[in-house]
Amino acid sequence: MKRPTDFLTNIRRIIKLHESMLKGICETYRLSLIEATIISFLYNNPGKDTAADIVELRMLSKGNVSQAVESLMQKSLLQRRQDTEDRRKIHLSLTQAAQPITASLKELFQQFHEELFFGLSKEELELFDRVNEQIIVNTQNAIARREKQ
Repeated sequence: MKRPTDFLTNIRRIIKLHESMLKGICETYRLSLIEATIISFLYNNPGKDTAADIVELRMLSKGNVSQAVESLMQKSLLQRRQDTEDRRKIHLSLTQAAQPITASLKELFQQFHEELFFGLSKEELELFDRVNEQIIVNTQNAIARREKQ
């Protein structure tokens, strides 16, 4: 890697691109960015369906997620279900009313992927996926080590 700054700057640019694309959905469906982010997260991550999952994996504040979940509930786009084994755990799911939003999200993700990976071959994309998976594991391990210190 040439410089850590280049790597970190690119991560920020990718996030900025994603958020700028999400803003179109926000305008169309009158959502805040965090509401659109939560809908996007639940749509793209089956099995990761609690507010705690959203906070952890999207690195958002607990208070902002809680507030946005309440707003999405009031808009009838989200529903809650208590876990049958652990009553403290609340599962979130999108309602039928969110279906037009998720259809738009599907198109957005296709466009995001096309723009981000333009000019890369199938082999290069497969290599990227493998390298990215290893970076994820390395990052999680490094964070875990630092939290133990």
